[in-house]
Amino acid sequence: MNITPTTRRWLSLVFISVAVSLIIVDSTIVNVAIPSIVDDLGISSTQVQWVQESYTLVFAALLLVFGTLSDRYGRRLMLVVGIAVFIIASVLVALAPTGDLLIGARVIQGVGGAMVLPTTLSLINAGSRGRERGIAFAIWGSTIGGMVALGPLLGGWLTTYFSWRWAFGINIPLGLIVAIGVLVTVTESRDAPDGRHIDVLGAVLSVLASAGLVFGLIEGRTYGWWLSDGTRRLTIGEWTWPFALSPVPVSFAVAALSTALFVWWGIRRTRRGQSTLLALSLFAIPSFRNGNIAALIVSLGEFGIVLSLPLWLQNVVGYDALQTGFVLLALAGGSFAASGFSGAVGSRTTPIMLVRIGIAAEIVGVAGLGWAITATASWLNVVPFLFLYGIGLGLATAQLTGVVLKDVPVGLSGQGSGTQSTARQIGSALGIAVLGTVLFTATGAALDARLADMPAVPAAARSQIVDAVVVSAGGAIPALADRDAAVGAAAREAFSDGTRASAFAAAGFLALGLIATLRLGSGRRRDDDFDAEADAGTNAGADVSAAPGADASQSI
Repeated sequence: MNITPTTRRWLSLVFISVAVSLIIVDSTIVNVAIPSIVDDLGISSTQVQWVQESYTLVFAALLLVFGTLSDRYGRRLMLVVGIAVFIIASVLVALAPTGDLLIGARVIQGVGGAMVLPTTLSLINAGSRGRERGIAFAIWGSTIGGMVALGPLLGGWLTTYFSWRWAFGINIPLGLIVAIGVLVTVTESRDAPDGRHIDVLGAVLSVLASAGLVFGLIEGRTYGWWLSDGTRRLTIGEWTWPFALSPVPVSFAVAALSTALFVWWGIRRTRRGQSTLLALSLFAIPSFRNGNIAALIVSLGEFGIVLSLPLWLQNVVGYDALQTGFVLLALAGGSFAASGFSGAVGSRTTPIMLVRIGIAAEIVGVAGLGWAITATASWLNVVPFLFLYGIGLGLATAQLTGVVLKDVPVGLSGQGSGTQSTARQIGSALGIAVLGTVLFTATGAALDARLADMPAVPAAARSQIVDAVVVSAGGAIPALADRDAAVGAAAREAFSDGTRASAFAAAGFLALGLIATLRLGSGRRRDDDFDAEADAGTNAGADVSAAPGADASQSI
């Protein structure tokens, strides 16, 4: 059967979007599976964060590297290899017998995910022009918004009726389907080789900077923000951190030094005419520079709440994983509604205005969640705000991505999309780390205060109860309630307090992100600008190797 170029383009976009769905679903599906993983493997609250962060941290740290490599060696090739790595890692996650091995397998998943995400953006940026690009980015962004919510529903169903292991095992057949679809419909594209060596030192420095920052934010609560308390020390195998100074400030120092060296090294190589991991010239483009700043700040608030809300729904409200997934389905409904809204008003307003409308909706939705969450609340209290949050997420994600990349030359699309993805993923990682710390710190303080007002609970028992609730990420609450109704009620109220604090903190980050979008200007761009861009042949320099004479526009 002959497939027309237009049909091939849109089929390739479908499989590219589904490839994005795989990694987004996996980053959210784990949320509803966490309580079951805690029960099965007995992991601590810090390990709970690392089940999320090991994936997100590696993901964020390697996006720039793989974005650049995909430009040089082939975008479709990198996408297929990434899917293969992701499938193999999913097998390891599904079979993991301990928390540490589960976290290790999630690291490998992060490597695969880092190959996939910037490559999908690069393919869209390189293969679509004019108004088609706006539509393609809208589909890509709406897919992310929808999968943020559909992931928990799928994970809830598999966890409830089968096992949390199947929540990761589902990646295997889906990944195979996507890989075959990409090979059949997506045309290969790469930049013309320039004979210059890859910036290996820049890659190492970028990984150290990302890893150091996120490690410090996650582990500050565990090891101390400045000095170790002597009871908890970093241990790797047989080696234990020997210093009174906590490893956390050291980690922050490594991140700061690596960032400074990364910038210095990039400037030095640019002046010598050598290739760099990140084309610093991209930051001379106002839409790219200011858009990345806004994307990072917005991401701090966007996904952090997705960590705490499933824990609250299951451990406080008492829902199972499937019921939790149905509640979070309101997010998907809002995200899909956003795609219809943006299509209806897109011709009458600018993408930047849609970004601001979306972020404002997110702020109202997340702040509303903070107001609605109590120990006696139910799904009726939170679903309207989740739906509004989903609308904002769907609008902001797609449109902000398009704004950031709209002026990036095709030859630098991998580096541009990798930078944009890195900014968002570092923001997400920081959001999960910061909001996770807010959740557990506020919960511990609130529970300690409530138990102090209960004469029947001695000080020693109070400390044990607080540690049990915090270390188990709320998983100990049902058992505490069975033994002592008053203590269980105090624990539910304290965890609700922590979840509320996390929601309000997320709303604060989103408000800062909204302010950051003011630097993007009005975003007005005449329709004939798009036509001029298409006529200018901005796909020059892309070597499309799938077929002689093939056009880059066939490779969405």
